[in-house]
Amino acid sequence: MLEIRDFAVNYGKHEALQGVSLAMGEAEIVVMLGANGAGKSTLLKAIAGIVPARPGSSLSFSGQSLIGLPAHQVLEKGVALVPEGRGVFPDLSVAENLSLGAYARRARSGERENLERVFQLFPRLAERRRQVVGTMSGGEQQMVAIGRALMSAPRLLMLDEPSLGLAPVLVEELFGVLPAVRRSGVGLLIVEQNVRLSLSIADRGYLIEAGQIVGEGAALHLANDPAVQQAFLGATQ
Repeated sequence: MLEIRDFAVNYGKHEALQGVSLAMGEAEIVVMLGANGAGKSTLLKAIAGIVPARPGSSLSFSGQSLIGLPAHQVLEKGVALVPEGRGVFPDLSVAENLSLGAYARRARSGERENLERVFQLFPRLAERRRQVVGTMSGGEQQMVAIGRALMSAPRLLMLDEPSLGLAPVLVEELFGVLPAVRRSGVGLLIVEQNVRLSLSIADRGYLIEAGQIVGEGAALHLANDPAVQQAFLGATQ
């Protein structure tokens, strides 16, 4: 579904990504692991069309190139991003935030069905559909952000640090929902600081360091790899 080859991104003279290659299949869960500043968020933003890739980079989704497309056209292709910090509209209600997610042309005809799916995944949002999002907890706001992205009818959902700032019980609840999202036919590309939890739901993972892919493998293999355990899992018991 997603294929990236020789992918590079510069911020001025700083090389944020260089020679990155990865692939994802349909409805697969893939996690990106790496230290802060390794380039994980930059990769998601570049796939989403928010930051430009360097000339010569290759990025295709379902056989179509996304290179050079603005963010709204990438969304129309079926790629949605939930950014770090959620990016919800705090002065609007839950229902209003969700309805904005259905603005994409690809999602308008199925808005009612998509809304029902979001409420099935997150029953709390159905109960609080009229509540102003700014008055909700961080975990509830993250549910709104993911629900809004799902309203665009994506085939690939990218999550940037979805557990950041959330209480452990809400993190467990949130990650308990993500396999159900995959079962609905949506692939997930996840950047996540909780390495152990993200590997527990993933099919595969990639290791990124200083803007380059330095390893990859099945999630179970990575979780049991001593080098990965030493680098990432010691602080996420």
